[in-house]
Parts: sequence; C-alpha cells; structure tokens
Amino acid sequence: MVKSILRLLPAIAFIVGMAQANNPVTLRITCGTNGKNYELCRRAVKDWSDKTGVKVEVISNPTTTNGLAYLLQILSAKSSDVDVMMLDTVWPGILSTHLVDLTKLLTDEEKLEFFASLINNNVVNGKLVAIPWYTDIGLLYYRKDLLEKYNKPVPKTWHELTETARFIQNQERAAGNQKIYGLVVQGKAMECLTCNAYEWMVSFGGGSLINEQGLDINKPNAVKALKLVSSWVDDISPRGVLNANQEDNRGVFQSGNAVFMRNWPYAWSLVNSNSPVQGKVGIAPLPKGGEEGVSAGVIGGWQLAVSKYSKHPEQAKELLKYLVSAKVQKMRALESNYLPSRPALYKDADILKKLPHITMILEALKTGVARPAKYVEAGHYNRFSLAYAQIVHRALSGKDKPEDAVANMESKLGGILDRAKKANRR
Repeated sequence: MVKSILRLLPAIAFIVGMAQANNPVTLRITCGTNGKNYELCRRAVKDWSDKTGVKVEVISNPTTTNGLAYLLQILSAKSSDVDVMMLDTVWPGILSTHLVDLTKLLTDEEKLEFFASLINNNVVNGKLVAIPWYTDIGLLYYRKDLLEKYNKPVPKTWHELTETARFIQNQERAAGNQKIYGLVVQGKAMECLTCNAYEWMVSFGGGSLINEQGLDINKPNAVKALKLVSSWVDDISPRGVLNANQEDNRGVFQSGNAVFMRNWPYAWSLVNSNSPVQGKVGIAPLPKGGEEGVSAGVIGGWQLAVSKYSKHPEQAKELLKYLVSAKVQKMRALESNYLPSRPALYKDADILKKLPHITMILEALKTGVARPAKYVEAGHYNRFSLAYAQIVHRALSGKDKPEDAVANMESKLGGILDRAKKANRR
C-alpha cells in the first residue's frame, strides 16, 4: 500500500504543478487616485511583479471616506477581492478586525527604521495591522512672486494671512485679474474639512476635540477660530471652497487663481510641473492662530495592510514589504514629493537636492497634530469626523453662527461618543 502511494507521488506532484501553472497567484491592491499616487503605485507594483512572477492587479480607490466605505463593504463581506490595501492614518482602528497581524513581518530592528509615532498608530489591541507607507502634513503654499511684488512677508498668523490675501487679491483684480482669490482651503463636508478645521481650531487654542478625559473644547478660542474662518467665504475665498477638496484647490492654485493654498506635500511637484505658477511657489508651515497660538498642521499619511480574507496572504505580505522599502519610498519622494515614513530618508542626499524644503517639513512633522481618532471608540471615528465636518461646514456657509456651531460640537459630538461607548460595551 505504502509502495503504491510512493509510486504515485511523482504523478500527484505533476498534477499539482500543472494546476498551479494554470491557476497562477494573482494579487489585488488598492491604490489612491490623487496626484501621481496611482501611477507611482502601479510602477512599484510592476517592478515587484516582474521580479517575482506574481501577477498583481491595481485597483483605483479614492483616498476619501468613499474609499473607506468601499473597503468596509469588501471586508465586511469577507471577500477575497482585495489582498493589499491603502489605509488612511485614521482607518486602522476601524478596520483592524479584518486585517492580518503584521507584527512578525518586520524585525524589531526594522520597525525602528520607521517613525515610531506612525508604527504606534497602526498597533491596535497589541497587533501591528498596517505598515506606514508615506506620511503627510498640512502646509501653506504661497505665490512667492506675488509676495515679493507687493513686499509682503510669508504670514505667521491666520489674521496676517487674511490681511495679506485680501490686499494682494484686490491689487491683482484692480490690475485686471478678476479670477484671483486670496486663499483656497478644503471646505467640503468630509474628512478633508475635518483636517482643515482641526488645524484652525488647535492653532487658536480651541482644544483638541477629545482626549483621555473626554471632550476637549475651549469654547471662546474655538469661536474665535470659526469667526475668522467663516469671514473668508465670499471675501478672500470663493464660495466654491464649500464643496472643494485638495485636488479642487490644487486646480485653482495651479492655474494661477489663488495667492495662498492649504494642501498636502504631494501638491508641490504638481504645481511646479508645466503650470502657470511653475517656479513661482513657496511652501511653509501653516500659520498660528495668533501670537500666542501654534502652527498646527494635521499629520496624515497612508499605510498598507493585508486583508484577513486574502487567499494568498504570504505573497501579499511580501508585496507590502517591498512597497514600504526604502528604495520605493525614495522613488516616490523624488518623483512626486510623497513624504517617506522612514526618518533616514530625510537625510538622503538625492532627496535633499531635489526637495530642499523637506528639512522644513521634518521640523513641521515634529510639532504637527494628530486627529483624535484613537480616543474615539473603535469603529466610530468616521461618524464622529463627519458630524464635526458638517457642523463646521454650516458655520462656513453662514447657516449657523460660530457660537452655535461650537455649542453643537459639545452636544452632538458628546452624544456620538456616549453612544459609541455604550455600543462597544454590549
């Protein structure tokens, strides 16, 4: 009996090999669509695929709450349609139960090669559920040619920016440029507005929304922030900012129709590439709320994770590890200003030559602020963030007074937190 089985082994191995040849491994990865993200993701994926022989399909996935909804739908159905996925910095806690534990994918020494804060952000219930791919921080873009033309310094406070933006806007319109505005921001009632509003609020000392003790809102200072920001609409900012995201802002600024823009680092290479403002742009930390305020750029970034429902988790993990490598991160930094999640690359000679402002960004990262996702009960941050964005949006659009908006933050956000705690105790 045993001899008969042994004689059959070569034939069995041949059949298995033929089956594998006819059904090769195919992985699917989601890649973001803003800027050159999708293009660079495809390039790095192809490099890995060519070296390993593993076929990889790249799926475009918006880097917005719509992208989160898509992933939640796929993962909740325990579908194997996606193997590797991009996650916003606030998504790991929401999706953690659906993700492979990557703790052993990196050695302790390899983990130290990443920003510790980014690694820690991706540890949920003791498990490393994602690896940092690139980081982000809110920055101020400005037309350095226009500031020089009118002998204006880069503004240090939001009030100074307001005055400078209004002055240059009026001067340029008087000279014939009727399309120009002083400032474009992301005012669409979604996560992009949460980031912008959080920066304004924290920079004025308006609180951090939520901390270990619960809600953290300094009402007088939060009102000050919203009063100033709501005054921008229909003055130095077009009403269109109420429905604008970062790409909409980039389009306006890149066409030469804005003096200042709040955006992420990825926009740098794009506004300086075959555009009317090429070579005319400067970049700086975001302004403070006042002389006693702080510069509060929101730290963002994207991670890579592996679905627990992948049919090929080992190959998926190897693809992920390649994509977060120093080689790929350096390529992305040089090609499109995507900020590495590895501190050592901020001292790389090639990157410093191409992106001399990256030293300033590194300093901004040290003082940047993280959205308070970790203080919201797991799985409920999305609801909390959307409610916050909607409240701020009503103030920006003039539907609510800043005082009423801040009062709504206390009541509505507090109610969401209480319901989230009760739901998680069941």
